[in-house]
Amino acid sequence: MKRLLLAVLLACTALPALAQQFPNRPIRWIVGFAPGGVGDTTARIVGQKLSETLGQPVVIENRPSAGGIVASETVARSAPDGHTLLLVTATAATAPHLFRQLPYHPIDDFAFVTQIASFPHAIVVAANSPYRTIPDLIAGARANPGRVNLGSVSVGTALHLSLELLRSMGSIPAEIVTYRATGELLNATVSGDVQAAMEVAATTLGQISGGRMRALAVTSPARMSILPDVPTVAESGLPDYNVITWNGMAAPRGTPRAVIDRLNQEVARVMAMPDVRDRLLPIGVEPAPGTPEAMHALLVRETALWGRVIEAARIEKQ
Repeated sequence: MKRLLLAVLLACTALPALAQQFPNRPIRWIVGFAPGGVGDTTARIVGQKLSETLGQPVVIENRPSAGGIVASETVARSAPDGHTLLLVTATAATAPHLFRQLPYHPIDDFAFVTQIASFPHAIVVAANSPYRTIPDLIAGARANPGRVNLGSVSVGTALHLSLELLRSMGSIPAEIVTYRATGELLNATVSGDVQAAMEVAATTLGQISGGRMRALAVTSPARMSILPDVPTVAESGLPDYNVITWNGMAAPRGTPRAVIDRLNQEVARVMAMPDVRDRLLPIGVEPAPGTPEAMHALLVRETALWGRVIEAARIEKQ
């Protein structure tokens, strides 16, 4: 009995010590897409500050692949010591429904640290469009069957699924046209090839400020600081519609809770820094740190939601 009590006491005292000793070498933060996007930029801004607060370099390592599978597998198979992390994104919630086989479990094989940020979408139209609100768009589609098309990038992306959900909840009789790249989608919207499009809000700012587009609504539960005059979809007549793209941080399953808590605290600290917020907010990134439990619950909830949307849209697994 004395030996058991001693072992328990040693374990309890070891956890705080472990958190103090962590990290003891550079941290690899694996990103599942190519450099340059909003998510990658966010990771680099946050990673730079984490390098300072943690006292070890945080190295962003890009491992682009469909669905972020390569990045996720890399982290899932890494040592559970907190020195290899994943930039987990909303694709973790859709991948199980889009791919026949995954070499890892998107929820069970990870220890979630925190949500980092959210990226609301915007529904945009050409500047000369007759539609000025979401109700206008819905009414126009119903009055002109077959003549209103909605645009998005590739099938199965967060943007495409968000548009599928909008079409379903709004009972919009319109076809969804998908494009390979954002530039193609924006050009198609400005030229009138599609009558409205779903895009990451920050990506549309140049077109909006240049007078080539207007935003009808944003998909987040609250208005965005960069588009304060644009209502939410919920304000526009679909009160249950609330969609964001998000990212967060995850470690391999089995990572000690003391390490998870240390990372969680440091990310929250970084996201509250005025200079970090000043760099993120203008590009449409809304800081949203929280608890490990909240990050886990978000992924569970989103996995169920997008599973229903994908099934209703009859998107086949690859």
